Amino acid sequence: MTQSRRRLSWVISLAVLNFCTLVHAETTDLYRNAMQLLSQGEQDKANEALTRLIEQEPQHAGAWLDLAITQCALGHAAEAERLFQAIESRFSPPPGILEVIASHRAQGCKDWQPTHQNSIMLARGGDNNVNQGASSPNFSIGSGSARIDLQLLPEYLPQRDQYTLLSTDYKRDVNKNGSAVFVQLKARKNDTLERFDTTSLLLGLERPWRFGNWAVQGVATTGFLTLGNKLYQQQNQLQARIFLPFKLPNSIQLSVLAGLTHFTYPMLPNFNSNTSEMSALLAYQGESQRTQVSAGYLYDSGKTGRLGGDRQGWFAGIQTQASLTNKLNGELSWTRQHWQSQAAYAPLIDQTRNQDTQLLQGTLIIPLKNDFSLQIEARKVGNQENISLFQYNSRLWQISLHWKSF
Repeated sequence: MTQSRRRLSWVISLAVLNFCTLVHAETTDLYRNAMQLLSQGEQDKANEALTRLIEQEPQHAGAWLDLAITQCALGHAAEAERLFQAIESRFSPPPGILEVIASHRAQGCKDWQPTHQNSIMLARGGDNNVNQGASSPNFSIGSGSARIDLQLLPEYLPQRDQYTLLSTDYKRDVNKNGSAVFVQLKARKNDTLERFDTTSLLLGLERPWRFGNWAVQGVATTGFLTLGNKLYQQQNQLQARIFLPFKLPNSIQLSVLAGLTHFTYPMLPNFNSNTSEMSALLAYQGESQRTQVSAGYLYDSGKTGRLGGDRQGWFAGIQTQASLTNKLNGELSWTRQHWQSQAAYAPLIDQTRNQDTQLLQGTLIIPLKNDFSLQIEARKVGNQENISLFQYNSRLWQISLHWKSF
């Protein structure tokens, strides 16, 4: 049985069992812990937690059913059947639960099989500033009597173009405790500005850990970005997302994220840097809406001789996804990121760079048949800086066809 179908069974089970286990209306910490382990794919540890819960609270019908389903998912058919029979005799379950049990019996309890997810997206779009050209053609260097006013060449001003974008994602479990590998490939080809064509490849491994009531999701990635068919950037990143064990409403989740990224620029070695991040994420999951708010601190340590030296900054953002109608979903996000350099940018540009970037993005999602969807997206970027050379604004539109398989 696929992971998505198992999770659907758990959701159905919990919903129906709320009717027949009123004496357990207050979910215990151990049960919350087990549900979180199941949601993260850590079936062995969830099995241990549910077994301990049943020993402490033998009348917790929800734990009995979840344990039976978990045993079945692990391929322990005899133990799963013993638990199913115990549920039928102990709790006189309603028809909905009996249907869930019958479904698992009919499908059989096969040993663990790796699940996988993959998606493909083909898009057509337009960008009014492909090259991130400066907002103003005028700039100056020096100050006072030594100030010189200059004007940028046309190639450094905004250039618009249309593009075709193809991307694919693939993710596969590597064990039954939630570890997985993933690959993301994205290629964008402009109609005329070929020197700004980009291709990116990201390879990653994610692994969950448990330390008592603390859950940690670790991710290691390596990525490559080409610009105009030449390797422009390579990055290696380590991240740890820590889910805080605070008692919050079931629809709210609080976590913190710590990360370290090393950037390498083969053609611009003085740009090499290490960026560290510490942030907090608050997520709300409703019946037809999901919202996440994040904020954090950034520190970017550059190689000796990098223009502007080290820099520090902060970021904040909000993203919401909602069902607008039965046949239309929507996404809206806003992020703001601020960087403050520690030294003058260059001998002829004696200002300390102060960068403030805002991104506003909206998407309409129209579900189609056979796991396809049509998405219409608009994006606006405003990069405000005290050094006019780097100020730019851009607007982008995109229509894409998505296919997902689980």
